[in-house]
Amino acid sequence: MNAQLHRRLSGKIVAATHNKGKLAELRDLLGPHGLEVVSAGALGLPEPEETGATFIDNALIKARSATQASGLPALSDDSGICVVGLDGEPGIYSARWAGKSGDFAPAMSRIESELAARGAAKPWRAYFISALAISWPDGHVETFEGRVDGDVTFPPRGTAGFGYDPCFTPDGHKRSFGEMTATEKHGLPADGSLALSHRARAFQMLALACL
Repeated sequence: MNAQLHRRLSGKIVAATHNKGKLAELRDLLGPHGLEVVSAGALGLPEPEETGATFIDNALIKARSATQASGLPALSDDSGICVVGLDGEPGIYSARWAGKSGDFAPAMSRIESELAARGAAKPWRAYFISALAISWPDGHVETFEGRVDGDVTFPPRGTAGFGYDPCFTPDGHKRSFGEMTATEKHGLPADGSLALSHRARAFQMLALACL
């Protein structure tokens, strides 16, 4: 967006997610900026149907829905893993591959089996995308998108993080996201250098523009 259009954030904001892992990361990122973060789940807000064609589309759907229901500014994240050998799948359907139970173990197994069935050459390349959207009650919105590249590796390793973290090893590292602490994964470097995770990279852009 044009820098002249950026809107500053202050006071109370809704984290437009019902995902506990994602909520924890958003709170970690927003906490140092003095914002009061309340979750969509705590407010009893409905989860809108994600009908967008892109991560940005779906992030906007969730942020706008939370703002409309709460009357507060809302921050949402739509994120997922895109596997090169699967033509970018699961992509925006990453959560849906885990089903209603939210169990990502079968989803990770599906990635491995489909790559093997296609005879995809190793290393199996992939990237995580995080799209952040902020909406205000007057209809103003801001969007930011971060990306981190790496390999999908099996068997999955580690119990930290959530989602596909145990099977993703970011470039330049030997440990998966599932083996990293929260600070290692999405901590914001004090020297302003690029953060590691896709969500932290998107948040760096947001912080420069809106905080």
